[in-house]
Amino acid sequence: MELWIATGNKGKLTEFKLLLNEIADLQVHHQGEIPSFTPRPEDGKTFLDNARIKAKTLRAVKNNVWVLGEDAGLEVEGLNGLPGIHSARYAGPKASDSENVAKLLKMMTLKPMNNRNAKFVATTVVYTPTGEEWVFTGEMKGKIATKPSGLHGFGYDPVFIPDGQTQTLAELGDGFKTQFSHRAQAIKAFLDKWRTTQ
Repeated sequence: MELWIATGNKGKLTEFKLLLNEIADLQVHHQGEIPSFTPRPEDGKTFLDNARIKAKTLRAVKNNVWVLGEDAGLEVEGLNGLPGIHSARYAGPKASDSENVAKLLKMMTLKPMNNRNAKFVATTVVYTPTGEEWVFTGEMKGKIATKPSGLHGFGYDPVFIPDGQTQTLAELGDGFKTQFSHRAQAIKAFLDKWRTTQ
């Protein structure tokens, strides 16, 4: 099975490969392997909009194969759902993960905030080789820590403590994420549907 993933994010790509490893003879490729590929701006209003933009743009140059696009982000209740679809660009268009985390923590200290509840959301759009669109979602609830901890993962993992845990995702590591993360849930739903086609 040949699957092309619409991402240039190395952290996401690593996670996708871990989550999809049960597919025998899977060949995973990504948009960075196409020399002339230019991603379209992620200017949608929802995670679904942006996931669809990514998948459709890649499918325009890679049809007749499986194509996957995903948009995911962090929604913080005390910030009215921010950073949301702007999660990857919260501190600016080319912001690093640490800059985004720093801005998030700063925004949460600008006013007294007792509500640190948050959730990670992922929406995945998959196009089958025949062009059928499949949509899957997943979410993981938790709260925002007061300071970063841990060395694993990427993005906001160092400040996200999943419900029922005392450590951040960056401390809990890949084993926990591949079982319980928002991305894991969306991919498990994809795998369930994919199995029905085999």
